[in-house]
Amino acid sequence: MAYKGKYSPANPLKYLGDPTNIIYRSLWERRLMVEFDTNQDILQWGSEEIIIPYKSPIDGRWHRYFPDFVIKMRDRGGSIKVKMIEVKPLIQTKPPAPNEAGKKPSRKYLTEVARYGINSAKWKAAREFCADRGWEFVIITEKELRLK
Repeated sequence: MAYKGKYSPANPLKYLGDPTNIIYRSLWERRLMVEFDTNQDILQWGSEEIIIPYKSPIDGRWHRYFPDFVIKMRDRGGSIKVKMIEVKPLIQTKPPAPNEAGKKPSRKYLTEVARYGINSAKWKAAREFCADRGWEFVIITEKELRLK
């Protein structure tokens, strides 16, 4: 999923932020940018334009979370809704499988546990941020993108 580049929108007036500085960090993000930019039901969109503070379970300190996207859209009934969207591989949205009892945890396992803990803290903060505003928080994986 690793790929980075700069996106040039076809509809720069829809973008919430500087339309000359839109960075994607994966082809999945780029795919969504094209969809948001060209879909008539997406009224506005932004990429990493919102900062949400969260407390890390790893070091107990406050950090800043930049969710991948925020979109303002018209649903099928004509209502206006706002969604905050995070793009992640499905495996990173689930807790890692437990370590075998009595076995020393591998570095990979410890990294997965830390990543899941940090992601969970970010998403909890994002859900609270969205709930306060009447927005919806959504995590999009390869499953929703129909890649697997």
